[in-house]
Amino acid sequence: MIGAIGGLAIEAAQLRSRMEVLARQVADGRRGELYGDVGPDARLAIDLRGEIARREAYEVVIGRALGRAAAAQGVLAELSAIAEKFYAETMHLNGIEPERIAAVAAMAREAMVQVAGLLNESYAGEYLFGGSDTQNPPVSSPNAIASSGMALQIAAAVAGLGGGNAAAVAAATRAAALDDTPGVTPFSAFLSDPLLGGSEPPRDLLAADGERVSYGLFANRNARAVSRGETTGSWARDLLRGLATLAALDPAQAQLGDDFTALVGTVREGLRSAVRALGEEAGLLGAAEARLEAIRTRHSEVTVALREQLAAIEEVDMVETLVRLKGTQTQLEASYQAIAVLGSLSLARFLG
Repeated sequence: MIGAIGGLAIEAAQLRSRMEVLARQVADGRRGELYGDVGPDARLAIDLRGEIARREAYEVVIGRALGRAAAAQGVLAELSAIAEKFYAETMHLNGIEPERIAAVAAMAREAMVQVAGLLNESYAGEYLFGGSDTQNPPVSSPNAIASSGMALQIAAAVAGLGGGNAAAVAAATRAAALDDTPGVTPFSAFLSDPLLGGSEPPRDLLAADGERVSYGLFANRNARAVSRGETTGSWARDLLRGLATLAALDPAQAQLGDDFTALVGTVREGLRSAVRALGEEAGLLGAAEARLEAIRTRHSEVTVALREQLAAIEEVDMVETLVRLKGTQTQLEASYQAIAVLGSLSLARFLG
């Protein structure tokens, strides 16, 4: 009798242990807390978790890049609007309304500061147009750009307009816009250095295994767009060159006739080039955004599939587990009842 009771007690202990495991599985839905609890599938579970973490990391990095790209798109749109506005203004500059020249010159000086400020736009503590030098402003003194060496050289060239030298004046303004000499260029030393920012590729990121996507921009040169026509080769320099030239115009110069008309025509074509290149830059950046979004979606979809595989290994079938829990509970109660009955019979026999 004692042996029978002991056997039932051992069985009850095993049932209690099994019930505790099933109760925990019902509570958290997992087979166990340790990889050993999933048996021979432990190595696969480890691999799946690593792959999920890797793809989630890709998604985070892509999300940050898309945020920067969206902010940059906003800046490009504003810069394009400024270029379009002054391109339209040049259509009305002539010798008939000299007072308009003074108004446009004043607006151009203000627009130069606005453009410089936009080129210094930042996102999440990083400058968008500074290349890899994300912690320093790409335009060194944005509020003083109208008195920068570039602007002063352009103003001096425009002041000498006359006597059929419009082409020479235009060439001088172009040379000033291209000059990267310290004290002349408004751009940072990093961007102006041909061995540093002047030659580095646009910022990119590894969006997937072996798949890099370029999305960075520069304040002093094009990232992916190609400027054509009357251009310095850079939409930013073309825009600043045009604004600085307009800012230097004097109403009295309207009397110069062909020289004035030719110079304004050069400004107009330079601004047209800036508008086109800005549109192309925005379009190419948009293509990069679409590609990044597609890659992020792919990572997300694969992650969902991987999680399903991992769940099949690590998680329990809740309905089945509840049924087993109920069955084990019933068995345990029956075991307790059997022990109680045997214990009572033994005591009665002993007293008898």
